[in-house]
Amino acid sequence: MEDPTASNVTPPPSNSSTNINPTTPSMNTPIISLESRINRLINANQSPSPSRSIYSDRFIPSRSGSNYALFDLAKDGREDGAGSYATLLRAAMFGPETPEKRDITGFSTSRNIFRFKTETNRRTDLFSPFVSDDDDGPGVSQSPIKKLRKVSRSPHKVLDAPALQDDFYLNLVDWSAQNVLAVGLGNCVYLWNACSSKVTKLCDLGADESVCSVGWAFRGTHLAVGTSTGKVQIWDAARCKRTRTMEGHSLRVGALAWSSSVLSSGSRDESILQRDIRCQEDHVSKLTGHKSEVCGLKWSHDNRELASGGGSDNLLFVWNQHSTQPVLKCSEHTAAVKAIAWSPHVHGLLASGGGTADRCIRFWNTTKNTHLSSIDTCSQVCNLAWSKNVNELVSTHGYSQNQIIVWKYPTMSKIATLTGHTHRVLYLAVSPDGQTIVTGAGDETLRFWNVFPSPKSQNTDSDIGSTFFGRTTIR
Repeated sequence: MEDPTASNVTPPPSNSSTNINPTTPSMNTPIISLESRINRLINANQSPSPSRSIYSDRFIPSRSGSNYALFDLAKDGREDGAGSYATLLRAAMFGPETPEKRDITGFSTSRNIFRFKTETNRRTDLFSPFVSDDDDGPGVSQSPIKKLRKVSRSPHKVLDAPALQDDFYLNLVDWSAQNVLAVGLGNCVYLWNACSSKVTKLCDLGADESVCSVGWAFRGTHLAVGTSTGKVQIWDAARCKRTRTMEGHSLRVGALAWSSSVLSSGSRDESILQRDIRCQEDHVSKLTGHKSEVCGLKWSHDNRELASGGGSDNLLFVWNQHSTQPVLKCSEHTAAVKAIAWSPHVHGLLASGGGTADRCIRFWNTTKNTHLSSIDTCSQVCNLAWSKNVNELVSTHGYSQNQIIVWKYPTMSKIATLTGHTHRVLYLAVSPDGQTIVTGAGDETLRFWNVFPSPKSQNTDSDIGSTFFGRTTIR
């Protein structure tokens, strides 16, 4: 009877070591145990990690840290090529291992790169936000300190402004949303177009009156002019035509502030008049409380609160839309409060600056009626203005340094100190794009400075600075 196991059996070729085709085992072929097969698949000659037990994922090719006791498997000392396989795998994924690469990556043959769990001696406190720079361990690179933005120390344009008054209590410069600068010079108002450099004489009040304040309406089409006789005039800038004259004050009007269709005027007669230009009446309400000339006046950006600063009374008041008495009284300043500015970034954040005897910039939270902080500038504070693009503000100063300072809020670190005026820097206005400021002083000059970045890029120059250079006159 024919042996069925011997039928159709093809004898192996002479070089049987290279044959990869499976053959049918004979009856005498020894059966390899499951244990031996598993030992051939794993790295039996590698010792487990000396640290605590680590359990690897079953798809990890490197088994040097596997716990064989978990599977009830005994380790033998036979070589099965697992080390060669791991070497080939590393070379295929990371390239040939070199001393330079080992120094950079910290890679070694005993390291389990793709372990599901791994032990590490790295300090976890390095990732804590409360760790100081001095606590960083070896090999941890320090992030570079962000440098303060560079600000040009020289004005890019200078305008001669003859007859610009050297009076701390007046406000004779304002910049419109239409990019037109209004300047009060003596008894006249001049308009300077920043796009074309065209100068236009808006009005002449005559020999008996002088200009004490100017203020653009929100859209930049109409200009309010406060006079030395207590009158307030409204002018159509495009047609150079006066549209209205309002009375009510008995003395000069040195401060003006717009809130939509409401115009507030502050006077040396110690009062503030609220005027709605839609009404026929010259004013709809009167605010009293100051004991001296009102020299600072600013509406908040949401048009809900009005801040006013007094001259000799050294007081800062905050009024709401409907009150006739101040809802907040601040008496911390020890000199006249002309410099007032509302933050466009934080609701209810108000900055104020004091005169020569005070020299401080103070910050207030008007929603909680609290004083936040103050800083001594070592010089008379004449004006304040916030940047609408970044959380910074600029201050102009008089006695004794006549400088312009750009501050970073809330740290109040100085970004730049600008000099050039030879008299007190009494006037300040910001361009509609928020990048350029213009300053005026008793030296009868207007100087234009690029101090703030654009909202999109901190390297973008203002159109004004890139187009107009040199020194000209405004009239």
